[in-house]
Amino acid sequence: MQFTEVRDYCLELMGTEEDFPFGPEIYVYKIKGKIFAILGTDHGEGRLNLKCDPDQALALRDIFPAISPGYHMNKKHWNTVRLNDTVPEQEIKRQIDQSRLLVIHSLPKVQRQTLLIVKD
Repeated sequence: MQFTEVRDYCLELMGTEEDFPFGPEIYVYKIKGKIFAILGTDHGEGRLNLKCDPDQALALRDIFPAISPGYHMNKKHWNTVRLNDTVPEQEIKRQIDQSRLLVIHSLPKVQRQTLLIVKD
C-alpha cells in the first residue's frame, strides 16, 4: 500500500477526521477527536503510525521487518509501518481498522453509539 492509498482508506472510514496539527506534511486521522493514525514520509518512503494492542504490537514487529515501535509515540501501544510494499495491503487495512477500533472502544458510550459501529 502506498501513501495515497492509505490516505484514501482512512478517509473512507465512517467518522474519520483528517487534521494537520503537526504541520502540512503530517496527516493525522482522528475519530471523535482522538488520533488513530498518523501518516507521513521519511526520505520519500511513507510511514504510518497506528495504535495497537501491546501483545499484538510485539508480534507484528517479529513478523514484519517493516514494522517497528511507534516513532515519537508510546512504544508499547503504537507501531510504525513503513509503506515499502513488504506488508500486504489487507494486513495494513486490518491494522488501521484495529487502531480505529481501539480508539472507538476508549470513547464514552454515547460517542460510541453515534458511530453505529460498537454496540453495548
